[in-house]
Amino acid sequence: MDAIECIKTRRSVRAYKEDAISRDTVKEIIDLARMAPTWKNSQTLRYVVVDNKDVIKRIAEEATLGFEHNNGIISKCAALVVLTQINGRCGYEKDGSFTTSKGAGWEMFDAGVAAQTFCLAAHEKGIGSCILGIFDDKKVAEIIGLEEGKTVATLIPIGYAESAPNPTPRKEVDDLLSFI
Repeated sequence: MDAIECIKTRRSVRAYKEDAISRDTVKEIIDLARMAPTWKNSQTLRYVVVDNKDVIKRIAEEATLGFEHNNGIISKCAALVVLTQINGRCGYEKDGSFTTSKGAGWEMFDAGVAAQTFCLAAHEKGIGSCILGIFDDKKVAEIIGLEEGKTVATLIPIGYAESAPNPTPRKEVDDLLSFI
């Protein structure tokens, strides 16, 4: 599919078939996702793919902050991508000071770009995905044994879509755009 079709047809998928995703397919997706731009080419994003059902269940039950909707999404996914970032590089100078007034905000900006790039690459490969924001990042880090110096940026459950989600309404261009 071409880039425009991919952007226009990608949806957040929250219900998955039970079919497993091959690790080779996941590697192909991450090969594409790694092309996402990063601040000063810092490339601080890392992908931890959890395909162990017991670990997925534990994250769903212990790290969703009581938000049952995310518990249901995570517990039924084929794999859970834990997008992590190396702390203190993106947006920082070598002396540890911030480069811009955005401070550490660049870390999450780059994580957002990487997450969307990952989801578009997954869609191209026929894999559904959803970027989650309600979770206990410290608990997820503990469960997956994330090494010190890294932070969980987001969770991305993936799997073959149970059905194609309907498009959601979008604002018109004129409501989003201004020229000066």
